[in-house]
Amino acid sequence: MTSPAGPSGDGTSGRGRPKLLAVTACPTGIAHTYMAAEKLQQAAAELGVDLKVETQGSIGAENALTDNDVREADGIIIAADKEVGRERFAGKRVLVTGVADGIHRPKELIERVRSAPVQAGSAAAGGAGGGDGGKERSLTYKALMNGVSYMIPFVVVGGLLIAIALALGGHATAEGYAVTPGTFWDHLFQIGVLGFTLMIPILSGYIAYAIGDRPALVPGMIGGFIANTGALYGSESGAGFIGAIVTGFLAGHLVLWIKKVEVPKAVRPIMPIIVIPVVATTALGLFFVYVIGKPVSWLFESLTGRLSGMTGTSAVLLGALLGLMIAFDMGGPVNKTAFLFGTGLIASGNYAVMGMCAAAIPVMPLGQGLATLLRRGLYSEQERDTGMAALFMGVFGISEGAIPFAAARPAIVIPANMLGGAVAGAVAGAAGVGDHVPHGGPVVAALGAVSGWAWFLIAIAIGTVVTALTTNALIGIKARRGRKPAAPVAEPVPAGATGAEGTAGGTAAGATAVRARPETAAVTAPDAGPEVLSGYLTARTVKTELASDTKEAAIREMAELLAATGNVRDVDELVRVALAREAQGTTGLGESIAIPHAKTDAVTRPTVGFARSSEGIEWGALDGTKARLVFMISVPEAAAGDEHLRILALLSRKLMDGDFRARLRSAPDGPAVLEVLGEIR
Repeated sequence: MTSPAGPSGDGTSGRGRPKLLAVTACPTGIAHTYMAAEKLQQAAAELGVDLKVETQGSIGAENALTDNDVREADGIIIAADKEVGRERFAGKRVLVTGVADGIHRPKELIERVRSAPVQAGSAAAGGAGGGDGGKERSLTYKALMNGVSYMIPFVVVGGLLIAIALALGGHATAEGYAVTPGTFWDHLFQIGVLGFTLMIPILSGYIAYAIGDRPALVPGMIGGFIANTGALYGSESGAGFIGAIVTGFLAGHLVLWIKKVEVPKAVRPIMPIIVIPVVATTALGLFFVYVIGKPVSWLFESLTGRLSGMTGTSAVLLGALLGLMIAFDMGGPVNKTAFLFGTGLIASGNYAVMGMCAAAIPVMPLGQGLATLLRRGLYSEQERDTGMAALFMGVFGISEGAIPFAAARPAIVIPANMLGGAVAGAVAGAAGVGDHVPHGGPVVAALGAVSGWAWFLIAIAIGTVVTALTTNALIGIKARRGRKPAAPVAEPVPAGATGAEGTAGGTAAGATAVRARPETAAVTAPDAGPEVLSGYLTARTVKTELASDTKEAAIREMAELLAATGNVRDVDELVRVALAREAQGTTGLGESIAIPHAKTDAVTRPTVGFARSSEGIEWGALDGTKARLVFMISVPEAAAGDEHLRILALLSRKLMDGDFRARLRSAPDGPAVLEVLGEIR
């Protein structure tokens, strides 16, 4: 191996065997993470290379690389589908590729790292300067998720502090719902406002950071602040989170472009800390003020003028339009136009327009929070936690609680928000609701600032439900796109009549089992024998032949197999959560393996099942192989912790052993299968 850090011309720093490091990571789980690690280690052993692999999964970094490891390494392979920091590898050859290449092309990666580019001191995190090793997850997606993940704590902390201050120290005034200046609650309120003030620059800055690395952080954050400060470009409203997304991507790609400019060697050391941040910040700031800011200001003024001409039109139509605007950008120019329009009419004694706006204001956070409660399996744990905070913020009319959802899924969440906002505004308009203070949410009704408060709350409730149902429906539609329809499940027959085709040893009276196809009779292991994976996989959850021939049907058949243990409360819910996980990314891992898994309270304790398919089932694996070895993991939501991740790690590593897979496929019956599975440690 060649390495600029090694004194030896052969690239092994004077050692007999070359030493490589690797980092594997997967964004939706850890199965691929550990499979790639195992494959790379196997390939390294065959090639006579010393290799240490750091795995970055959902349970955190394991086998972490130390400074000494990096110092002695001749090259680093990063096989990941999410961002992995590269600064620590400065001066080393770094090959960046997708996690799938770590699984399917490990030897090739080990050979290619010999000629990989040398990592600069501030390499681009998005793909410049780290080598083009293969397919990575979309840079746009990773950058957006990076920004959202850093923004969420600011939204939650700022929103909750504001809500607490308003709840315990707030009161209605002519200027809005506020706290008494100079009091403890005012100080708490102002701290929360600071959190919200930082929220937009943080979103923009960390989007830029994911694209252009550290030099892009400052221009991204300052650009986000400019986007949210309309006074800098003659607008009464800033561009909000949508403007921050724009400045984040502009800053990141601008920094990437500047990095490509050839400069004298003497200037290179100051490029990442002085030249690039200063040039990028100046260029982006002036571009937004003089180019992007003018259309934002024009949009604000134009919308205000158009709304002023609609005050005599249908209340339902005006309410729907104001609801659409309030829900569109949550603090941006469109939202602010509608809000300030309603606020301005309060002074003239027209409270109805503000009533329409006030009904729409809480719909976005309440709707997104409700959506996470209605279909928990569609959302990550972080999203569900954010949903609870959004519900709390919605009660106090803090629409920004929905921004993390809109930033993560703009094409789904923004239309759903707008539909719910329009419905709430229209209902409030039709009912003649009036709001005497420039604020929204159920809290203003509780304080007596709303006339027609019952219809006000009804409007909010209807809009919230519409937003939640629409959001989940759109997520479901996106998840089902491209799926083949599930084949009908084979006709159930009494368990006692299944013979060799059912669960060996029988099941409870009246139970049913799936009738197997004649050419692929299903045989399950008798209810005896060793327990595997801490007792989660037993003879009752082993089946030597699946009757199903599609992924959806196989998941249901596996769920019914697990239900035979008595650990499953709701088979349909278990199936739904498992399919929702499939929608996030296939659990077909290649090598004819699939490990569908579900974390849901539909099960009472961790349970694992295993089944084989001689013909194979199309599972969308990256290597194109059909699944012939299928494990299903189910763990309860509340008490599981990271248990399902531990199980996934154990399975993923062991299943990379070709001899183990061969013996698992050739085991003649259930007890023999269980004996092979007992090797998993």
